[in-house]
Amino acid sequence: MMIHHISIPASNPLHVAQVLAEVFDGKVGIFPPNPDSYMVVAGDEYGTLIEIYPSDSVIVPGQGDGQAWFQKDAHAASYSAVHAAISVPTNLEQIERIAAREGWRVLPCSRDGLFDVIEFWVENQLMLELLTPALAHKYLNAMHPNNLEQLMLDIAQVEARA
Repeated sequence: MMIHHISIPASNPLHVAQVLAEVFDGKVGIFPPNPDSYMVVAGDEYGTLIEIYPSDSVIVPGQGDGQAWFQKDAHAASYSAVHAAISVPTNLEQIERIAAREGWRVLPCSRDGLFDVIEFWVENQLMLELLTPALAHKYLNAMHPNNLEQLMLDIAQVEARA
């Protein structure tokens, strides 16, 4: 299984797309199906991209055989449980510099000693867990199929301590 793209909300979709393109060393394009939306294309062999929609956009199911479509929701939440862990080609110093310039929260974190991530808070509302090349190895090792049973035991131990 591979996640090829995700979508995220933003108050300023174009600006967020430009910042993420810098972090991902990618390119920005418009996303025509939803007005004022953009996408960041990583340009990797997996077709990885992130779609950035205006914060008040929601996706709703189509009627009958119709496809999903976009509509506006004036009551969209400021925060969400949605997040993603994403490998990026940039390093911690570059990420911290970009976040400081934007005034966005950034924080290197350990996830209970299992692996490390950089919390990158897009517009201080949406968390992306960034994995630099230095961090990705430990994450990939923890999530490797041969290590999943041990990972589940480690998580259970962490939960038991809580």
